[in-house]
Amino acid sequence: MKSFSGFLVKQAKRLVLMVQFLTTIPLPLDLGAKEEDYGKGLVFAPVVGLLLGCLLAGAFFLLNAVFSVRLAAALIVAVYLVLTGGLHIDGLGDTFDGVMSHRSREKILEIMKDSRVGTNAVIAIFAVLMLDWLAISETDPSNYASVLLLFPVAGRIGSVTCAAVSRYARSGGGLGKSFIDYCGKTELAAGLILSALIFFAVTGAMGLIYVIIPILTALMFTAWFGRKIGGATGDVLGAVCELNQMLFLLFACAVM
Repeated sequence: MKSFSGFLVKQAKRLVLMVQFLTTIPLPLDLGAKEEDYGKGLVFAPVVGLLLGCLLAGAFFLLNAVFSVRLAAALIVAVYLVLTGGLHIDGLGDTFDGVMSHRSREKILEIMKDSRVGTNAVIAIFAVLMLDWLAISETDPSNYASVLLLFPVAGRIGSVTCAAVSRYARSGGGLGKSFIDYCGKTELAAGLILSALIFFAVTGAMGLIYVIIPILTALMFTAWFGRKIGGATGDVLGAVCELNQMLFLLFACAVM
C-alpha cells in the first residue's frame, strides 16, 4: 500500500511538472524534479492538452458572445500562445529554419540551435497559425466545444509519440534529451490510453477512431524530421505538436 501511494505521489508530481513546463499557468511549486521526471512525465502531456482545451473552449464562448466567430477564433489563437508561452511555436520555427535549409545534418542542427529567426521559421509559423485560425473559424458551430477541447490534446499526442519512438539527434545534452531518453514505449502506451479516454469522453465511441488521426500524423512528421536530422530534439517535439494540432483542426473542420 505504501509503495502504491508513493507511485501516486510521483505521478502527481510529474503531472504538475508538465503543467509547469508546457504552460504558463502559475504553479509556483519546487518539485525537485530529476531528468527522468521530464521524459516519464510526458505521459501526462495529453492531460495538459485537455486542461488547455478547457480554458480555450471557455474563453471562446465568452469571446464569441461579444465578437464575431472569426475574431473570436483569432483571439483564441492568441490566448493559446499566451497559455503556452510560445514554447511549441518556437520549436516549430527553429525546426523549419533548419530542415528547410537543405543543408547537411550537422548544419541543420546548428541552424536549429541558433536563436535568430529566419525566413523559413516565419513562413512556417505564419502558415500554421493562419490555418489554425481559419479551421477554428470554419468549424461546425455544433462542434466548437469538442474541437476546442481536443485539438491541444491532439498536439500533445504528437509530442509524446515523437519522444517515445525517436532517439536524441544531438551529441550533447539538453532538456530535449531528458524528454526523449526517458520517454519510452511504456510512457507512449499510457499516454495513448489517456488520450483515447479523453477523446471517448468528449466525442463518444467515434473518439476512438478520431484519436487514431493524431497518432498517425505524429508518426509521419517524426519520420520526416528523423530522416533529416537522424532523430529528434526538443524543437522537433514542439514542431510535431503544432503540426499535429493544425492537421487535427483541418480534419475536424472537414469530417467532424
